Amino acid sequence: MMTPDEHEEGRGSRGEGRGRGRRGEARGEGREGRGRRGGWQVADLPSAVDAGDWFRGRLPDDWFSEVDVRTDREEITVMGTLSEDRAAGADGAEAEGRISRFRSETKAERIEVALEAQARYQRKVSWGVRLGDAEALFTHVAAPVMTRLRQPERQVLDTLVDAGVARSRSDALAWSVRLVGEHAEEWLGQLREAMAEVDKLRGEGPAL
Repeated sequence: MMTPDEHEEGRGSRGEGRGRGRRGEARGEGREGRGRRGGWQVADLPSAVDAGDWFRGRLPDDWFSEVDVRTDREEITVMGTLSEDRAAGADGAEAEGRISRFRSETKAERIEVALEAQARYQRKVSWGVRLGDAEALFTHVAAPVMTRLRQPERQVLDTLVDAGVARSRSDALAWSVRLVGEHAEEWLGQLREAMAEVDKLRGEGPAL
């Protein structure tokens, strides 16, 4: 169930972040400069390579001391570390209270920023905040992912379910993805950097 913030901060984003092109455009044959080849890109979806720089330039200077921006095809997650004047001496329940206050005080401004970013990048914007050891994700996108698995792969998921590690095959698949992410973070980071560089070079190339 979505929270009121999730409804309000995501206004105007329904249906955004999905490829809308014709069949030819999905193969990278669409409008000039828009359709792209490459398994990690969706046709007609703007690049979000510069999203981190855009948010750092757009957000008020007194909000965060650090801003971590993560992107994929559906979502941009902005995780900010509260600036020192907000964080001084806060921990435990006090930190959670300060995060809650920040969420309430900045709601209208965050909605405005989110709508601008969604118009620019065609992705839902989610917000999160860190303060000391406390961390809260205000909103998030849970996107369905369809896949076909052969019997040996299904047996892996069923083993996790039968052992009580996961409640269902879909839960087991999500658990497996999280586990891979934890143990292959360095390699995945290098892969993302390589893809971003290819994206940059493609954007600088001549238009056909």
